[in-house]
Amino acid sequence: MQWRALVLGLLLLRLGLHGALWLVFGLGPSMGFYQRFPLSFGFQRLMGPDGPAPTAPGPADPPGGPAGPSWLQPPGPGAAAAGRRRAPRRPRPGVCGPAHWGDVLGGRGRGPDEYERRYSGAFPPQLRAQMRDLARGMFVFGYDNYMAHAFPQDELNPIDCGGRGPDRGDPSNLNINDVLGNYSLTLVDALDTLAIMGNSSEFQKAVKLVINTVSFDKDSTVQVFEATIRVLGSLLSAHRIITDSKQPFGDMTIKDYDNELLHMAHDLAVRLLPAFENTKTGIPYPRVNLKTGVPPDSNNETCTAGAGSLLVEFGMLSRLLGDSTFEWVARRAVKALWSLRSSGTGLLGNVVNIQTGHWVGKQSGLGAGLDSFYEYLLKSYILFGEKEDLDMFNAAYHSIQSYLRRGREACNEGEGDPPLYVNVDMFSGRLVNTWMDSLQAFFPGLQVLIGDVEDAICLHAFYYAIWKRYGALPERYNWQLQAPDVFFYPLRPELVESTYLLYQATKNPFYLHVGMDILQSLEKYTKVKCGYATLHHVIDKSKEDRMESFFLSETCKYLYLLFDEENPVHKSGTRYMFTTEGHVVSVDRHLREAPWKEFFPDEHGRAAGSSLRRPAAPDLKVINSSSNCNRVPDERRYSLPLKSVYMRQIDQMVGLI
Repeated sequence: MQWRALVLGLLLLRLGLHGALWLVFGLGPSMGFYQRFPLSFGFQRLMGPDGPAPTAPGPADPPGGPAGPSWLQPPGPGAAAAGRRRAPRRPRPGVCGPAHWGDVLGGRGRGPDEYERRYSGAFPPQLRAQMRDLARGMFVFGYDNYMAHAFPQDELNPIDCGGRGPDRGDPSNLNINDVLGNYSLTLVDALDTLAIMGNSSEFQKAVKLVINTVSFDKDSTVQVFEATIRVLGSLLSAHRIITDSKQPFGDMTIKDYDNELLHMAHDLAVRLLPAFENTKTGIPYPRVNLKTGVPPDSNNETCTAGAGSLLVEFGMLSRLLGDSTFEWVARRAVKALWSLRSSGTGLLGNVVNIQTGHWVGKQSGLGAGLDSFYEYLLKSYILFGEKEDLDMFNAAYHSIQSYLRRGREACNEGEGDPPLYVNVDMFSGRLVNTWMDSLQAFFPGLQVLIGDVEDAICLHAFYYAIWKRYGALPERYNWQLQAPDVFFYPLRPELVESTYLLYQATKNPFYLHVGMDILQSLEKYTKVKCGYATLHHVIDKSKEDRMESFFLSETCKYLYLLFDEENPVHKSGTRYMFTTEGHVVSVDRHLREAPWKEFFPDEHGRAAGSSLRRPAAPDLKVINSSSNCNRVPDERRYSLPLKSVYMRQIDQMVGLI
């Protein structure tokens, strides 16, 4: 009789637990997506997949009613208070211990939900090989069509199967002319992708074509930033692959190679140097003519990312040549921009006058105009080992966490809206708009490099939810209106890059599923007769006749590496870093040698040509994966990286369910 009573008691206990969960998740009046459930369980009430989708908040909300997501609100009673609370973020006691995955939100004790069924568990090796081959086939289809229909022009028009170069008829067409310099851009940009995919014969053929046919003695006015990251960076990457004594990608050597790619990189950089002359701040002009120098009608305004993201390529060139000139001018530009940051918030704006040092654009965010500036502070340190670069990055990350980050404190626990990084005024830290752009999707990958993996998981999940809704990332997405502000998608790689780096950090098969979704979307919506086309409109999937070079140099490369676990990038024993254009660079001792250091100002000096006061940087410790406890425990390898209740929350907040 005792065992019967025990069984009955356990049955009643189970029924009671199910009833409680049903009450929490299924009942109660509709009170709006952003209001708290009145029962004090300590988390935000979230609608299930069958519940109504949240409505976009707007100005018509009544006083005291829903005012939209918490991202609209400042991070605390004051910016300074927010800075003290959130930057640098410290893990709470026990964060590095075993993850308690069996709580009511985690779902232990009940069957898997739709997120767990779709994403959890292993990714079969056969499927991984199939996706790897699909990514390689995507690259081959685009590359072969470029070579057949567009070379030696800069880009492929994949719809009409032709090529394009600079728009000579309309010099003001900066969307084209900033990028296309009449130097076979797509071929140059794709060199190291050929090597990473192990195609030695095509790599050798392409290198010889570049050496024999590409010249920079052209009457082309190009953007210094684009020429640097796409062309200069690719030439240096390919040169390093050719001259690597280990040859990890197969035999990529070129018979009778005499450093021609390095000499070409030097020639291009010399042609870009006039941009750094006759500027009172040391910040370069945005554009230069490859034959004549800075145009007489040149704009004195430039974006922070464009002027401050040259150090990796220019520094590599200086250290390979033993000539300090290129690193010196690039580093001077970085220091000049750094000296102009707000003394109150530590933030930078997105557009500056290179002569006066006045901020023309005061928006501070993580997207266009600022993105790669932050990226190259960290990557310059990784490559060259200069502590001042790390100090600047740590101070910048401190300000980002203090003023840009909104939402709940922890990604994977607690209540409130998911973490998101917003656009604010650089001086006040106040919200200036409610959109995020697709370039910001790079940031989770950067967070992986510093060990802030948990935060990276949340931001990546938000962008992935947008991708799931549209099958692409709109150029700008308004998170308050739950709709795109700018509708086109030019085959950008940033989400793929972050997906790849998060997989490398966590080995969680969830990110293989994300990569498969992206691959299938690209095949379904962007593939055309002779390549892959820009989406003009992510909703109706209309197309533009353009395949930008970064599709082959980055998007296809990161997708391929995501599924190619045995690639030499992962298995050769050499440490590699990717530039902002996705060019692979080995991190070795040779690039940390700089015999000209005495020519640089010391870290307490001023950037050359600048008379502006430099605010003192906050005293921060080195941020790296060994000192930062915000990492993902091994036991979560085959669990969802983000709990399903939070995934559902994000899907609702982008209008997906």
